[in-house]
Amino acid sequence: MKSWLLATRPKTLSASVVPVLIGTALAPFPPKWMLFACALAGALFIQIGTNLVNDALDFRKGADTSERVGPIRVTQAGLLSAERVLQAAYACFGIAAAFGIPLILRGGWPLLAIGVGSIVAAYAYTGGPYPLAYNGLGEIFVLTFFGLVAVGGSYYVQTLTIDRVVIIAGIAAGSLATVLLAINNLRDVPSDSRTAKRTLAVRFGERFARGEVIFFALLPFVCMTAVSMIRGNFWFLLPLVALPFAIALITLVFRSSGAALNRCLAMAGAFQWAFGILVVIGALTGAGS
Repeated sequence: MKSWLLATRPKTLSASVVPVLIGTALAPFPPKWMLFACALAGALFIQIGTNLVNDALDFRKGADTSERVGPIRVTQAGLLSAERVLQAAYACFGIAAAFGIPLILRGGWPLLAIGVGSIVAAYAYTGGPYPLAYNGLGEIFVLTFFGLVAVGGSYYVQTLTIDRVVIIAGIAAGSLATVLLAINNLRDVPSDSRTAKRTLAVRFGERFARGEVIFFALLPFVCMTAVSMIRGNFWFLLPLVALPFAIALITLVFRSSGAALNRCLAMAGAFQWAFGILVVIGALTGAGS
């Protein structure tokens, strides 16, 4: 059980939870709780499935070796076989699809497209003939599916509409998740450079990767300022409270390398939780004021 828990990468699951919270909080209160629960569960199982596919296929492709400095990967460590991990990933995708049924019944073909597209992209992140993570497309995947799609889909299933505020908030949420990916890729530059994993950090260097962290850590604050102006509600500025957190994270990233970046990953996850919760509080307080 400990090995399976490690394989899910629980410290990264904020990437799927926070966008659903934000998308739901932007919709009129109270939300349709069953739809919220299904959206949250579906997002979680898709991310867990993505993590499991990544664990198994990174090992098979040689990207994860005994020299890796990141958190333990169960396939590479010999705790679980690649075949079992992949089977668990497919089961997670199946469970996510089951949770998606009420969402499709509510929202129709847009939710069907989101569900199918998310699962296909989750596998294609590491698998398939053109794996996204191995061709410098990881940031686009994360920004799209852990931002625009997750926030937009969560909002749409509640309201059956979409607007520019939700799109901007989706960019904010996706940026938070991209910070995690940028730090991860920065840490893995030495090992990825020895394989066919051509992340943006490998292609353009560590200085570029650190620049990514700055850009995507600060962009959410710009986004929420825009949301506040569009909706005419200062409560959407509440996430600015987390700005010192972002600056501290950026500073730590510039001072760290190798295994020390694992601490930055943990900090980025905490930053994502803090920012997301502040958005939710601001949205709910603004709705009631």
